[in-house]
Amino acid sequence: MSAELSLRETYTEVGDAPSTYTNGQIEIRGLHKTYETKNKSFTALENIDLNIKENEFLTIIGPSGCGKSTLLRIVAGLDEATGGELTLDNEPIVGPGAERGMVFQGYTLFPWLTVRENIEYGPKLKGIPTLERRGISNRFLKIIRLESFAKSYPKELSGGMKQRVAIARALANQPKVLLMDEPFGALDAQTKLEMQEMLLDVWEREKTTVLFITHDIDEAIFLSQRIVVMGANPGRILKQFEVKLPEKRTANIREHRAFLELKHEIVGLLQH
Repeated sequence: MSAELSLRETYTEVGDAPSTYTNGQIEIRGLHKTYETKNKSFTALENIDLNIKENEFLTIIGPSGCGKSTLLRIVAGLDEATGGELTLDNEPIVGPGAERGMVFQGYTLFPWLTVRENIEYGPKLKGIPTLERRGISNRFLKIIRLESFAKSYPKELSGGMKQRVAIARALANQPKVLLMDEPFGALDAQTKLEMQEMLLDVWEREKTTVLFITHDIDEAIFLSQRIVVMGANPGRILKQFEVKLPEKRTANIREHRAFLELKHEIVGLLQH
């Protein structure tokens, strides 16, 4: 029996089995993005150099118009760079791909599918057998704590629940990279905090590389291993910060001295 088959059988039979580790290293070199209009051109991104490590949780933060969402869309393959190089595990990124999962701020679930069917949608497209798909959805339903909602439809869920399902659906494809564009921006404050803790729990289990976009400095510090601060006009990287906080993070870590010092430094950088 091959190692892959053995893992697959274990994955199907044991709902909480660990996922297969992937690489997920992104390299961006000299990236530019310019939009041309009839009368002028606008440079959204200029000379972006960034290396996102395997299994790293990296957050990009910056003012509106700094190009952070544009950069994410280019990594997702939903937009094209004007110049520069962009690779995932040394392979050029050309168009969308299953190795990159995407979670948007809006709830992009299929309303005609149940929670379980939404999670199983990607594996079904890949031709994964029914029993194995059921093992995958069981595992993620447990991780996102929505086992009792497996047969519910999106209209029956709260905003936070919908976003949990969106994250599970993206991860069910076992992507190398999870791309998240302000996924909690539309949630109320309490739900947002709960979702942040849930996301860290999922990331610690999956160890998928995460590229996260937010306007929220507290959210960036709480979630990340590294933060990239961007400036606007044109969009460019101003500075990068390593987040030196304990790996296990709970709500009270926002009172940690290192947390407050880093927040003060990022606020000062963005103000200037």
